[in-house]
This record gives sequence, structure tokens and C-alpha cells, in this order.
Amino acid sequence: MEWTREKRYLPYSKWDADTLLYLQAQAANSPYQMHYHLHPISGLINDPNGFSYFNGEYHLFYQSYPFGAVHGLKSWVHFKSTNLVNWINLGLAVEPDTMADSHGAYSGSAKEIDGKLFLMYTGNHRDENWIRTPYQIGAWMDKDGKVKDKTILFKNPEHITEHFRDPQILKQGDTYYAILGAQDKAEKHGHIDVWKSKNLKNWEELGFLDMGTDPMGYMIECPNIVRVDGHVVVIFCPQGLDKKIAKYEDIYPDMYIIADDIDFENHKLINPGKLHNLDKGFDVYATQAFNAPDGKAYEISWVGLPDTTYPTDDENWANCLSQVKELAIKDGKLIQRPVSAMNDLHTDEKEVKDQVIAEKAGQQYELKLTIKANQKGNLHLAANTDLTGGLQINFDTENGKLVLDRSKTDRQVSVDYGETRETDLAKNSDLKLDIFVDHSLIEVFVNDGEAVLTGRYFEDQANTKLAFDQPVDYSGKLWQMKTIL
Repeated sequence: MEWTREKRYLPYSKWDADTLLYLQAQAANSPYQMHYHLHPISGLINDPNGFSYFNGEYHLFYQSYPFGAVHGLKSWVHFKSTNLVNWINLGLAVEPDTMADSHGAYSGSAKEIDGKLFLMYTGNHRDENWIRTPYQIGAWMDKDGKVKDKTILFKNPEHITEHFRDPQILKQGDTYYAILGAQDKAEKHGHIDVWKSKNLKNWEELGFLDMGTDPMGYMIECPNIVRVDGHVVVIFCPQGLDKKIAKYEDIYPDMYIIADDIDFENHKLINPGKLHNLDKGFDVYATQAFNAPDGKAYEISWVGLPDTTYPTDDENWANCLSQVKELAIKDGKLIQRPVSAMNDLHTDEKEVKDQVIAEKAGQQYELKLTIKANQKGNLHLAANTDLTGGLQINFDTENGKLVLDRSKTDRQVSVDYGETRETDLAKNSDLKLDIFVDHSLIEVFVNDGEAVLTGRYFEDQANTKLAFDQPVDYSGKLWQMKTIL
């Protein structure tokens, strides 16, 4: 199919039901489809949006283009959960049905206010000359899940280009604040722009957030602020970031900064720390985080990258979301851990201790290991019988290095950006690994969440051997994981 501009932005009503049903069947029946992570019902998904707590449940939306593995006329699809693991699909929630979001309901956030859920997102509008105006839109969702009363809140001010999007709505005291990704016109640099309002209707720009950093590339996307263990954490995606400022290997990174606090009125972080990679793996982007009413901080990420193709594009679907992670701070670094309800998906528990962990582990499991100190080796996952294909985790607990290697998988992804990712370990220490595998997604939690490596992989689903390449002194457990949708 040739994806012309006209086809990408065709109104949903112009697509026939049979086409959508066919696309849904393709996504559902793909051998690469995830089974305990949120994934496309059809077509493409990207940013998680509106992650929030409302009416006694967690709510999450994702940006969707349901008609193919391309970026087209975006909408929001709605899910809810009581435990951040088992999600109920509530269907299409935010449609691109007004002038302000005529060419897509882009990313945004949500917050419970006075018994309703306030949604704030970017409407992508283009005129007849294809000139974009990014409108920031407010809308309200009632307890029945109906989204209505869309209102334009503000647009990009004169000193900001058309690249002005992804608002996060926050409240401090009696004032609402919003942070947005922005690009200034003067130097074409990326910024986080801070706005405020007393009533959610009249908004005032305060200025670019001073993060105490070097220039953050040419654009910042998906900024988030959460409070974690008495600190402020800023999570954001700087595009075009100079690698001399921070090392990264993906086309665009997902980064974070920890600060002591934030002064919204003067738009600056108080005692900001260094810039860190949020995920040490391959495919994490557009992470969205929020503080639940009990103060706990949670995050979820798009597992996919802008301007990147994946093998499932040939099946007309693309991407998925990570599992939800709970955040903490330890020794000045962000700790990311699975939420406790992930344990509810366990079935068929097995103690493991042999070199060959399982000849037929399947492609839907959790593996938790403790590898004794001062060892080197390779752990093979989704491997063929002679361990020449599949994923590898190379570990060196003597010198303190762990590498996730997808170079020997059946179908390569984004090889121009490297086929390995690594993280440092404490030398001469035991290594704890908590590994989640879901058909074409791997998430590796290192040493109780001190580092996370996430990536897509595309392997023959019949290759399910799970083994070390040599004897290793370790202990562990293996569980199969239940399907959530």
C-alpha cells in the first residue's frame, strides 16, 4: 500500500469496517505479538498518554493510528486497571474531530479534578498549505468514560516554533502548571516550557525551565515531572542531543535529571543533578510518569522509536508499551522496579540451577536469577538448539559489565544504531537479574532496578532454548506468564 499524505489523514469514517477487522486479525494473530504488555489492537501505537488515577482506578491512554504501521491521523485509545497490570480496553476515547485537532490528537496528560478527569493534550492542526498550528486542548472525561467539552487553552507563542507539544498538567497549592516540549525560534534549541493557570482556562507562560544543563538538542519531547522520595525527577526526550553532553546510542534518547525541588514560578530546578539515560536498552521513548494519590511514582514507556521501522510493519502493526514500573531513588540514581502485581501473572513456577535452564522455555515468561560474584558468561534466550541464534546477555561480574546483544536474532532492527547495549555493574559482586520475555519484547532489570535494558527482538518463535553457554554458579526461578488481554 502506498501511504500518501491524503491516505494517512483520511477521516476514520472513510475506512470500512472489513478493513479494520482484517487489520485487527493481523495484529492479534502475529507470532510477534505481546501477550502481557499493552499492544496495538490494530495498526500503530506510540506514546502513552493520560496516565492517571481517577474514580478509584488507574487510567491510561495510548496514541493510536489503527489503519497501518505508519504515523497518520492519531487518536487516543483508553484502558483502565485496578493493579497496573491487568488492563481493560475501553476503546476509542479522544477522536480528532475538531478544528484544533483536525490532523491528530497528539500527546498529553490527565489529572483528576473535582470528580472528573481533566485531559490536556496537543491538537495537531494543519491548514490548506500544510502549515501546522499546535493547539493545546483541554477536555473533560466523566465517570462513564465520555470525553467532551474540548476547549483550546493556548497555542505556541511567537518565540516558539510549531514544535510545541506534549503537555503535562500538574498542581501545586492552588495553581495549575503545565510543562511542554518546545523549540525556540531564535536558535532552534529544545526546551521545556512552563505555563500556569488558576482556573484551567486562562494560561500564562512563565518561561523555559532552567535545568542547569548544556543545550538539549533541537527539540524536547514528552517532558514529565514526578516527585520521588523527596526529590523532583524530570523525565524527557531530547532530540539531537550532542553525545558529548550525554552518551546514548538510540536515534533519540529518553533521559532524566534528579533535583532537590522545582521553583515553578521562576521556572528552574533547585540543585539539579546530572543527565542520565532512563533505559540502557534499545527502544524506550516517550515515557510518561505520574504520582498516584498515595504519593507513589509510576512510569510507562513506548517501546518503539521515532523514525524507526520494525519487522511487524510488514504485518501492518507496530510497537507496544513497557510494563509499568514503580520509581524510587537510591544513591542519587533512579530505581525502576516492576509493580508487585506482576507476580499475579505467574504460573508454572520452577526452581532453576542447571546450565540448560529450559529446552522449551516458550516466549512468555519471567526469569529471576542471582549469579554469584566473580564469574563471566553468556545467557542465551529465545535461542536455537546449538545457541548460535537468539538473544544474549553477556555478564562479567569481575570487571563489572553487562551487555544485551540482539545481533544474532532472526530479523535485525536498526543496525545503524548498534546491536548491543551495555550497563556497568558493581565489580566482584553478585548479580541479580529479573528478565521478562514476551514474544518480541525483553525487559531486563539489573540489581533490583538499578538499571533497566528494554528492547524488541524478532526471533523464530520455535526457538525457545534458555541456557548458559558454560557452567555458572547461580540460583533462580522461572515462571510462565499469563496473558492480560
